Amino acid sequence: MTTAPVSTPPIVLPAVPPQTGGRLGGVLMMLTSGLSSQVGASVAAQAFPVIGPVGVVAVRQWMAAVVLFAIGRPRLHKLTARQWRPVLGLALVFAVMNVSLYTAIDRVGLGLAVTLEFLGPLAVALLGSRRVIDLVCALVAAPAVLVLTRPQATTDYFGVAVGLLAAVCWACYILLNRTVGRELPGATGAAAAATVSGLAYVPVGIVVLHHHPPTPAAIAYALTAGVLSSAVPFLVDLLALRRVPAQFFGVFMSINPVLAAFVGYIVLQQHLAVLDWIAIGVIVAANCVALEAGRRATSQTGSSRRVRRSSRRAEQSR
Repeated sequence: MTTAPVSTPPIVLPAVPPQTGGRLGGVLMMLTSGLSSQVGASVAAQAFPVIGPVGVVAVRQWMAAVVLFAIGRPRLHKLTARQWRPVLGLALVFAVMNVSLYTAIDRVGLGLAVTLEFLGPLAVALLGSRRVIDLVCALVAAPAVLVLTRPQATTDYFGVAVGLLAAVCWACYILLNRTVGRELPGATGAAAAATVSGLAYVPVGIVVLHHHPPTPAAIAYALTAGVLSSAVPFLVDLLALRRVPAQFFGVFMSINPVLAAFVGYIVLQQHLAVLDWIAIGVIVAANCVALEAGRRATSQTGSSRRVRRSSRRAEQSR
């Protein structure tokens, strides 16, 4: 289950059985969450010329730390060494992922940056599977990635590289979250990691803001981005997960690159070529198919296990 500390990765939340009905309301909430995340990123971009991506990330990290600490209320002094290790790893991932994503947004645009970042969860889903459908998804997505990163006169290779770094960070986030979810309940682990990451950005933010004096407008943009990309998605996703299954939620998240491309076009006037739009659509489709195939495989495995258990109980009762 999920929500995003920045414009992206989900935070593992306590399992909540979906309410009967209310699916349409859940879909509208997920759409609101996705739009809030991407609009938040576009608002953050307004502050880049003044305090740069690192300055914006510092302010956002502080906001995210305050919000998640208030919600998760982690007791940091009670964490064991075994619990601290994945929490610190997650904090590092938060710090690097956020600054790499915002740097990519600054250099290659919102739509392309978020699409490149979404290659992280797609790679985790594909590499951890031996299903034929996942191989097909990989073969379909690969040319789309090449189209997005194709050499052009205006290609910003560093922007593409940091976008791919954000994808690697998201993949690491997913893998680390499994450990954090086992070691700490609910949102405690994510809250602890966000708090540590926010504290780590204090000296970074002081140095950056000293060399790039912020204006009231730039600070307002960064704080607004923190609310729109952290607080709103977290709370809205929590409500949405009470109305829709977690698997459906995960598949629906794949629409974020499309939302990012639209928001980038409307708010930031970032225009993409037709080939880029097609490539984004292909990557989103591959992600959806891979996630849905994984959901069905998990459901079938669970059903098979239940059938076997029932058969064993029937045999034992004879």
